Amino acid sequence: MSQYLDRAFTPARLGSLQLSNRIIKAATFEGRTPGGIPGKELYDFHRQFCEGGVGMTTLAYCATEADGRVSHDMMYMGDHIRPELTQMIHDLHKTGAKVSGQMAHCGYFSKNQQLQRGHKPKGPSIQFNTLGLTVGRPISGAMTEKDIDHMVETYRAAALYMKEVGFDAIEIHFGHGYGLSQFISPKTNRRTDQYGGSLNNRMRLPLRCLEAVKNAVGDDLAVIGKMGLTDAVKGGLQLEEAVEVAGMLDQAGIDGLITSGGTSSYNVMHMFRGTSIADGMAEMQSNRVMKTLFKVAGAKLFREYPYRELYFLEGCKRVRDRVRNAQMIYIGGCHTMESLETVMREGIDFVQLGRALIKDPSYVNNAMASGKKYVNGCTHCNRCVTMIEAPGGPHCPLNIEPSKEERVV
Repeated sequence: MSQYLDRAFTPARLGSLQLSNRIIKAATFEGRTPGGIPGKELYDFHRQFCEGGVGMTTLAYCATEADGRVSHDMMYMGDHIRPELTQMIHDLHKTGAKVSGQMAHCGYFSKNQQLQRGHKPKGPSIQFNTLGLTVGRPISGAMTEKDIDHMVETYRAAALYMKEVGFDAIEIHFGHGYGLSQFISPKTNRRTDQYGGSLNNRMRLPLRCLEAVKNAVGDDLAVIGKMGLTDAVKGGLQLEEAVEVAGMLDQAGIDGLITSGGTSSYNVMHMFRGTSIADGMAEMQSNRVMKTLFKVAGAKLFREYPYRELYFLEGCKRVRDRVRNAQMIYIGGCHTMESLETVMREGIDFVQLGRALIKDPSYVNNAMASGKKYVNGCTHCNRCVTMIEAPGGPHCPLNIEPSKEERVV
């Protein structure tokens, strides 16, 4: 094994947190919390990655409040799930892996029918909410300054709660078109007050939330952030501003930065690449309106981006060169041992994997055993992505379906 592969699989420190290696399971919504309650399905999903050798796994989409969920089948941080979540994290720790929670708020991008603070979701500005079409709420509202103060408080309270139930790290979601990303992006933030206009103003809420989280957990938990390198849509965040976003988060004391891209609301394929998810999403829809929408407009909703390895590397390097203290966490097409070597050679500190681990939950153990000979087997078909709300949640069809050769008798 080369010195760079050795580096990937040896212990490393992320902020105040010691990990057994530099491989982290990325936050990919599990679809295994029916009614927002974590249970055996969610535990089993993460246990396979922990037992497979990752240094840390990430529980996806831990909403800061009930209204911060995209749908009611997502978790939100509160006493109603304290026993289940505490036990799950305790049991995952027995594998030797650490556990991170992805802290998020959906802003206006929601189809949640169980809102508690109003009759429609809110973001920085009044928006057309595609997801809201399915529940009769196609138009979202604009947050008042009182709403903004409330959101900051939900981040503080959620951080305290996540510390209490045993998380080792908090991953604040600053990207992909969710709540904080909506304030950062000039496309979705059209405010004219202190929270809109210049980048400094658009970053005011994200930085307030980061400060609230850090004050709540101190040095006890690593605080990292997932940010967008670009929204990949006209009028949205572009790389030059994204680099400055990273600089602001770094100056505010964030421990690590994950450099992703694209948005779930406008251009989701920019973050995945490979086979379009249009047909699969249409197939999975139970709502007739959404099924028709995906069938008719799928090609426009999900642009084609041919898969290539390390498609976010250049942007990640730009951020690496801008920050002074934050550690770098690479995500985006790092499926081969050659790619992993490249990322380590570039001095990136950690790698987050999603589809590669869904294909092979024992990626780390198998790669350590085989070295450069290891082949993951993910074909980037993205069928796992389309199963986000399917019964049983995302899984790799290649692991349970016979190959073409096996089907031919």
